[in-house]
Amino acid sequence: MKPVTLTTERLLLRAFRPEDAEAVHAACQDPDIQRWTTMPSPYAWEHARDFLERLVPAGRRSGHALDFAVLPRPGGPLLGAIGVREVSAGPARSAVWEIGFWTAKEHRGNGYTAEAVTALARWTFAEQGCRRLEWRAEVGNTGSRAVAERTGFRIEGVQRAGLLNQGTLRDCWVGALLPSDLGLPGPYPYLPARTD
Repeated sequence: MKPVTLTTERLLLRAFRPEDAEAVHAACQDPDIQRWTTMPSPYAWEHARDFLERLVPAGRRSGHALDFAVLPRPGGPLLGAIGVREVSAGPARSAVWEIGFWTAKEHRGNGYTAEAVTALARWTFAEQGCRRLEWRAEVGNTGSRAVAERTGFRIEGVQRAGLLNQGTLRDCWVGALLPSDLGLPGPYPYLPARTD
């Protein structure tokens, strides 16, 4: 898959490059990023290089894992990272994808992550044939949950032992966003369960 660039009013989402290693390594020294994400801890230089030189290109080649650097427009420091991964393929244009993200500590609280999530969600629905976009975060990661809720994800519950982090299975919150939640058409009609 060719590299994709997305823009919003304030942001540029572009494919990670090897020269992003220093910024990725520096941001990932934040204890909160290491605590709440599944990245290695401690986060060493070789982890940043492996992410940028092996994992990102492999995901892009397969088309099933797409990671983006989040940058301000028209330029500036790395604000964070965001990516989507196909978790289940289905009939043509009906896959389920999962979104994940982190924001550098000094850039939290500005709405950048919510803006990036909305842009990537819209693109994933429109261009990747996604019928359901899932979000998961370890129970207690209130920052991630706030972003998910702000961007329209509906929290569906707690998945027991749903996340492997630092060699331990942990419970996680699970939420989902559908194309119709963003006013977009989906690949199939959706008939919600009756609650009366």
